[in-house]
Amino acid sequence: MNIGAPWPGLDEAEMRVRVMQRKLHRWAAADSGRRFDDLRNLVYDPAFLVVAWNRVRGNKGARTAGVDGIAPRDVGFAAWELLDELRAELKANRFVPRRTREKAIPKASGKLRRLGIPTTADRIVQAALKLVLEPIFEADFQPCSYGFRPRRRAQDAIAEIHYLASPTRNYEWVFEADIEACFDEISHSALMDRVRDRIADKRVLAWITAFLRAGVLTEDGRNRETITGTPQGGILSPLLANIALSVLDEHFARKWDALGPQWTRSKHRRAGGAVMKLVRFADDFVVMLAGQRADAEALRDEVAAVLAPMGLRLSVEKTRVCHIDEGFDFLGWRIQRRDRRNRTGKRAVYTYPSKKALASIVDKIRALTRRRNHRTLADLLHRLNPVLRGWCNYFRHGVSSRTFGYIDHFAFWRIVGWLRKRHLGLNMHTLVRRFLPGWQIRAGSIELFRPETVTITRYRYRGTRIPTPWSQTDTSGSPVPAA
Repeated sequence: MNIGAPWPGLDEAEMRVRVMQRKLHRWAAADSGRRFDDLRNLVYDPAFLVVAWNRVRGNKGARTAGVDGIAPRDVGFAAWELLDELRAELKANRFVPRRTREKAIPKASGKLRRLGIPTTADRIVQAALKLVLEPIFEADFQPCSYGFRPRRRAQDAIAEIHYLASPTRNYEWVFEADIEACFDEISHSALMDRVRDRIADKRVLAWITAFLRAGVLTEDGRNRETITGTPQGGILSPLLANIALSVLDEHFARKWDALGPQWTRSKHRRAGGAVMKLVRFADDFVVMLAGQRADAEALRDEVAAVLAPMGLRLSVEKTRVCHIDEGFDFLGWRIQRRDRRNRTGKRAVYTYPSKKALASIVDKIRALTRRRNHRTLADLLHRLNPVLRGWCNYFRHGVSSRTFGYIDHFAFWRIVGWLRKRHLGLNMHTLVRRFLPGWQIRAGSIELFRPETVTITRYRYRGTRIPTPWSQTDTSGSPVPAA
């Protein structure tokens, strides 16, 4: 593909990249032991760089600058000069990534999540590397992993948990775990060993290593070396984290395969043996287990031993064993088995927004509807509507209608309160006539998004054969029975 032609247009570049990615994915899937060489030519191929630049420019972090002080959105017409320079440096093996700029983001727990923001040039190279590497490693990733993977989402993880916990599967015990500072503590040597299982191109390996060891410019202006971890905020980091954490996926896949076909797994369960399935989203995961509580408790040491070679450890505070009837929180959802309404003795697994997720959206609505934050109602609705719409779209596949009704009521009256403070001289009757005709909140063409109008739809478990963007066919698989 790297033919030295002028820079292609975006449509042509995307077509060429897609064709090459399909080949890489097909070759990787056909031979699990194949190691890919001569990938450097693809990384600095004009088509790959054009697509990489388009993704960097369209990313929601494109307004944020790295240590160079240049945000991707500010590059403008100089983009082609930047791509020319980058391609020349990559071809001549002169490219060296710069330090990432550290930005601390508060977490709900009160702790800080430290992001590493690369420069614009580094983001483009990382995006090009991801375009080349992702189709290869996707051929190896297990179906139990859902985070930061194409065409997979959190709802797929929740759907699998619901499927496993429901009759007749009845995986009743839950080992709920979280990895402590996962992105900060991944061992570079262990990670690169796993990358080398598939990649033989020494220059590509050197670029990945250089990004891992680039270092960080902290918020107080100090330079800090990165001897472990892959910085959050980098385009390549989620893929590298999945490569590292796939040791966990492969461990439980081997245990599942060792039990044989469905009838032998069923026989094993009837004899009192434990059967378990892992469901992972990035560094958050649960193990659904059919067996005894002691079998679930034994997973603490087992999982810790699997993660240790990667330099990772379990979070003591967030790791616990519970029964599905007790319920647990995962990815913002509360998952619990309870009696079905009006059907005594009939039990079902319910998924609905957790108290923590509800408190989070309430706090956001409260913050956005403070008087000092907006000068006009249109500005307020312009900021508030995307927050409400995004939250409801995420939770619309659960038992969420009552929660949506509460959020709708809370947001409506917060805005009414904001209007009353903005127009202190108006009584309620006049305020309703001017700003709330028909008790609808509207400013010109912008109307308040009403959560209570969101339709609740069932999200079906898509099974273990969710197609990748490079699959020959685009049909999803049906659920595979679990013993």
